[in-house]
This record gives sequence, C-alpha cells and structure tokens, in this order.
Amino acid sequence: QVRLVESGGGLVQAGDSLRLSCAASGRTFTFSDSGMAWFRQAPGKEREFVAAISWNAGSSNYADDVKGRFTISRDNAKNTVYLQVNSLKPEDTAVYYCAASRFRGSSWHIDSYDYWGQGTQVTVSS
Repeated sequence: QVRLVESGGGLVQAGDSLRLSCAASGRTFTFSDSGMAWFRQAPGKEREFVAAISWNAGSSNYADDVKGRFTISRDNAKNTVYLQVNSLKPEDTAVYYCAASRFRGSSWHIDSYDYWGQGTQVTVSS
C-alpha cells in the first residue's frame, strides 16, 4: 500500500506563490527509486501533466504553460516531493495531484504513474 498526501494548496491572488508538498509512505514503496510527478485537474477538464522529476532529481520535465514559473524538487531523505508555483494565474486554478511511478524516470505520461494522492486545491483569483 502506497500513501501520497498532498498539502500546501489554498486561495491566492494572481501573481502569488505557493509551495505544494507531497509526503509518500508505504512498506513496499521505495520513494528514492520512483519517478514522481504533479498533475492537475480543473473543473470540467481532464487531468493534465504539470511536472515530473526522476528518482535522483537528475532529470525533470514541465508542461509548456508552467515552464519558468513552476519548479519540482524532491527530498529523498524525507520521502517528499515539492512543487514551487510562482506567478500564479487564474488558469492555474485546479486540484493538484501528486503521483508516483514504478519507473525511475520523469515521464509526462499519465499511464506511467501507479499511485495517486487525494489532491490539494489551488484557487487563483484575478
């Protein structure tokens, strides 16, 4: 059983910043061997890729519309992945989900991820 718990979301104004966190746990889960990612889902839309990071932080990928504003990072000693979100826009409003992969890479593909958190809401007002 793998548990992913997101935190750090909230209601902010356009231009503000947040730091999202995702704490991972599980007896059969080795965080330091897993690629991790953030996805988001806005009302009425499909879940979409935001950012991913490889097992050792050697590689990362970002969706085009967040490049330069969002930064994904991880702390393997704390079994935690982060998403620093800056210069927020109203269109960033969504539930943000943390995901863990059985692979080590930084895939953007949703099918690469096996475990999901419950999500944290980010709402950006204009």
